[in-house]
Amino acid sequence: MSVVTIMSGSFCGAEEVAQDVASRLQVEMLRDEDVMGLVDRNGGPEAGVLRRAIYGRTSIFNQFSHEKERAVSALKLATAKLLAEKDGLVLLGHLSLLVPRTISHVLEVCLIAETKYRAARAGRELGLGEKEALARVHRDDESAIRWAEYLLDLDPWDAKHYDILLPMDKREPGEAAGFIVEQAQGGPLAVTDISRQAAQDFLLAAQVEQVLSGHGHSGKDIQVAAKGGTIDIQVNKKVLRLNKLSKDLEDLAGQVAGVKEVKVEPGPGFYHADVYRQADFQLPSKVLLVDDEREFAQTLSERLLLREIGSAVAYDGEQALKMVAEDEPEVLVLDLKMPGIDGIEVLKRIKSDYPKVEVIILTGHGSQRDMEMCMDLGAFAYLEKPVDIDKLSQTMQAAYDKVRGQEG
Repeated sequence: MSVVTIMSGSFCGAEEVAQDVASRLQVEMLRDEDVMGLVDRNGGPEAGVLRRAIYGRTSIFNQFSHEKERAVSALKLATAKLLAEKDGLVLLGHLSLLVPRTISHVLEVCLIAETKYRAARAGRELGLGEKEALARVHRDDESAIRWAEYLLDLDPWDAKHYDILLPMDKREPGEAAGFIVEQAQGGPLAVTDISRQAAQDFLLAAQVEQVLSGHGHSGKDIQVAAKGGTIDIQVNKKVLRLNKLSKDLEDLAGQVAGVKEVKVEPGPGFYHADVYRQADFQLPSKVLLVDDEREFAQTLSERLLLREIGSAVAYDGEQALKMVAEDEPEVLVLDLKMPGIDGIEVLKRIKSDYPKVEVIILTGHGSQRDMEMCMDLGAFAYLEKPVDIDKLSQTMQAAYDKVRGQEG
């Protein structure tokens, strides 16, 4: 039984088509949310992190946390397990783009339609006005474009990635489902020993990538492929000691059951100027510094980076709250005296809306009363400028350890 993957533009009737295809083929249908649930329940990144990785913008902290790469690695492994374990399946959604073209019994389908048609459907289905409906479609498209570019460097509607591309403004859902089923049941898509091996290779590569990702190696910096037990790893960022990195990658990959040989070599990106950075997940990687003294904040950020602590900077309370809403940090280092929304108000809102975020007050204009108020409001610590960088780093580490303990 073949597998059908369906990537779709929003408001193209994809749910109806996918359910019809699954019913006619008598196989299970899984959506992105279903796969995210599997990952979450099996101890992987929580659903919110997975959802941001698929549909959201890349976090400003990602270069330090590798959160997106780790989430994608977990999603890829779950998808690979499904393909290896199930004889037939309909996979609907963005995760369909994780499936490699090398598995010949997978029929890869894209459903798309003209923007005007989709906006009209969005208006009818959601009760939106013309402008709001069009904005919704554009927003959905931006999400799909980011995801496809991240994975494949392709437009999500590029016909090169699919076996079938169906214009849904020109077909009824039942007609589209019938055509897909007819193609899926054709001889070329039969499961063979070769196609099963390709699925197993995909699974083994995903297992290796998961191990490497868990040890701080970014899935964007290294690319993993498998064939018959041989693992090929390409390093796509400049590294000063390639031999040492190669040995580390070989040792980690060699621990995965089924790996017979590991080959590491420079990839196309190795010769670019960027430097390879392995993440250390024991250190804080999502710290937001909030201080209206720009030079101080920038210098502090640079000094923390030397200690492998990843940080971003906001220069006032309003900007800080916006950044927290878009990219929730783990630790926030907050000045009290700022123009506009002051530190006390920022602390109140953060602890109310994002209670898991640990807040360290760092101020040069505080008082005993301020300290008592901040601690009562839930601040993790209260420090005064000038602060010793080692003391600040240790306090950040303690706050981060508390965050990790809460997540565990």
